[in-house]
Amino acid sequence: MIVVKIGGSIVDELHPTTIADIKKTSEITKLVVVHGGGKEVTIIANKLGKTQGFVVSPGGVRSRYTDKETAEIYTMVMAGKLNKVIVRLLLQHGIKAAGISGIDGGVLKADRKKKLVIMNEKGRKMVIDGGYTGKINSVDPSLITLLLEKQYLPVISPVALSEEYDFLNVDGDRA
Repeated sequence: MIVVKIGGSIVDELHPTTIADIKKTSEITKLVVVHGGGKEVTIIANKLGKTQGFVVSPGGVRSRYTDKETAEIYTMVMAGKLNKVIVRLLLQHGIKAAGISGIDGGVLKADRKKKLVIMNEKGRKMVIDGGYTGKINSVDPSLITLLLEKQYLPVISPVALSEEYDFLNVDGDRA
């Protein structure tokens, strides 16, 4: 099985050769697409009046700080709008695609991060609450396998469930 990650910055502008490659590859092997979409989450959140906060890790990685409301917006945009835009585009090119999120069928389960170590404005490390961000701890491939067996190309948004069944923002590169 091959997993392809489509970055959120190119979701709306998938190049025809990329789509052709996805189609060709899905015809010869089991293929799964995972997508990002952070930029669109920020746009929609701003339209809804929810200012987005970002943090920087000690390693220099900038990421979204996800509180409960942001987790709901993240889920709405990733599992709804963006996932369906990608599925529609693939269907338009003759690819039998089915969009799901990591929530569907309990595909992605994650540990909620209790704390985040970030760099403050003064360049010093500090610890903050982990919010609704998670690290994937298990993947149940049952639904993905079912879709593949029926010749569908699964398109997965990286939203996971915590042990308490909260929506969690997880890194699409690791989903």
